[in-house]
Amino acid sequence: MEKKIEKRWIAAFLITTAVAITGLFWDHAAVNASSAQFNSTDSIVPADVAWLLTASCLVLLMTPGLSFFYGGMVGKKNVISTMLKSFICLGVISLLWVVVGFSLSFGSPLGIEIAGTHYGLIGNPSDFAFFDFVDEHPHSKMAATIPFILFALFQMKFAIITPAIITGALAERIRFISFLLFICLFSIFIYAPLCHMVWHPEGLLGAYFGVKDFAGGTVVHMSAGFAAIAGVLCLGKRKNLEHIPTNIPFVLLGTGMLWFGWFGFNAGSALAANHTAAMAFATTTIASASAMLTWSFFDRLNGRKVSALGACIGAVVGLVAITPAAGFVSVPKSIFFGFAAAIVSNIMVNWKRLKRIDDTLDVFACHGVGGIMGMILTAIFAEGDNASLMHGGWNVFGHHMIAIVLVAAFSFFGAMALYKVTNFFIPLRVSEEAEELGLDISQHNEMLG
Repeated sequence: MEKKIEKRWIAAFLITTAVAITGLFWDHAAVNASSAQFNSTDSIVPADVAWLLTASCLVLLMTPGLSFFYGGMVGKKNVISTMLKSFICLGVISLLWVVVGFSLSFGSPLGIEIAGTHYGLIGNPSDFAFFDFVDEHPHSKMAATIPFILFALFQMKFAIITPAIITGALAERIRFISFLLFICLFSIFIYAPLCHMVWHPEGLLGAYFGVKDFAGGTVVHMSAGFAAIAGVLCLGKRKNLEHIPTNIPFVLLGTGMLWFGWFGFNAGSALAANHTAAMAFATTTIASASAMLTWSFFDRLNGRKVSALGACIGAVVGLVAITPAAGFVSVPKSIFFGFAAAIVSNIMVNWKRLKRIDDTLDVFACHGVGGIMGMILTAIFAEGDNASLMHGGWNVFGHHMIAIVLVAAFSFFGAMALYKVTNFFIPLRVSEEAEELGLDISQHNEMLG
């Protein structure tokens, strides 16, 4: 007997169809040569273009790396479903970014006035819809030496991996179609505003609060970490909390891909082939090395075996922690970033109270806490006159602390509301039977061989 197709899947297909047909007939607008927002193509620096093309490829590789990292940690019945939730972000968020996400993140600021100056909370959704005005001309304020389309594509890779990070907390029990709806809502209502407020030249957190977030401590890791913990509270615990990681080699492979891709993530955020990029490259790998060793040795001091899984988690925590500071601190300081973040995240991962709410793959303890640690340490150690607490920047430190609280609250409560909206239209959680059978079979009719 033929099964009836659910309306939610018909709606999903119709939305994709509408986007495709709209793109076919969209009258794409190009940059006016006299526009003050854009430089002429003569200002393009070929070396910067080459590096940002490379960095964009590296950041894209992180999402498949994340899928292996997460996929190896879950139980055998949920490997494919967990990996697919990361991979599917490459499709969903890419299209969403072109249609409206880039506009919301980097369009002209819509926000508030403080002391006569306008600060953005979110971008104008019509500015770059379907990549209007996104072409070979560099933007005078955002990326002055590379084509604006390259800047848009580089930023797109950040938008893709952020919701993918959340999947680890919700593994083994969230309905696939519900996840697709949630990541669209998350990208529009949480990621885009944070991206605009931190990275747009007139964004509230960056321009008014002076927040230093080189490559995504707030925008990526804190937003994903707090959205993850909100999702765990909305979904509830798994029926079977005990599982053995299916494939540790997958975790090792995923960690290697993430570490490799993170060079594009952090060093690419310099937006040029320059000294800042080289320093970010160096601090990235040294912080990760420090965190990997610290995590392993700290486990042993607490009576736990040195494990491949622990070493991999430690390495990723180090990468998370150095992300907001990669271009702002020296290599010696990056050692301390990895060391401090690994100890705090390790304690959180093993905190019994946090374990009781069942964050499946400890996303909050690693990404949320790692992001917070990175932001705090950046506010203390960032180099330059009045750049941080250690260099006389008391205001910078205070503003960072306020920003951390604001980002945490916005991400947590915003995500909580979006989960409830999602659940209103499509139940978030699979049935008990589907969970017992495993999401690979029940959601995708596939299984690990």
